[in-house]
Amino acid sequence: MGDAAIPDVAGLTRQLASNDPEQRAAAAELLSRAGEDGAAAAVPLVTACGDADERVREFAVAALEDLGQPPAADVAALIKLVDSPDPLAAYWAITLLGRSGKNAAEAVAVLVACVESSADLSVRQRAAWALGKIGPAAGAARGTLKRAAGQGDERLARLADEALEAIGG
Repeated sequence: MGDAAIPDVAGLTRQLASNDPEQRAAAAELLSRAGEDGAAAAVPLVTACGDADERVREFAVAALEDLGQPPAADVAALIKLVDSPDPLAAYWAITLLGRSGKNAAEAVAVLVACVESSADLSVRQRAAWALGKIGPAAGAARGTLKRAAGQGDERLARLADEALEAIGG
């Protein structure tokens, strides 16, 4: 962020929950400029991916793209968001779990269920990717990933193969 002041992430997180879409969009926009300094807002930003306002969703995604690894304490809340009815929120919850690596080992069962589900294809692909990022701790996912590697979607098959390689065995 250079010489810019570190944002008030807690205040912006509260503003993301505002009833006013202008306030939510403004908060998401400021968080989109925070980079890794905004990591404490990871869960509210994932939730904002399902916002009714398009600007909020766009700025939330922009913030999440540069967020890096979320705090380890957020893993449980991110696991709950994997089942979000909004595919964009589910995608980003899974992305942050993948970025958490072995710290997200408790997410393996939920990610396996996601790969096996009829959920949005991009969400299934991201779940396969995240299992690979978790690595050897995702050993219980081997059977699911082997099945996914044999399915018709090339990208899902490739991601499942890469995850199997990362998991080992």
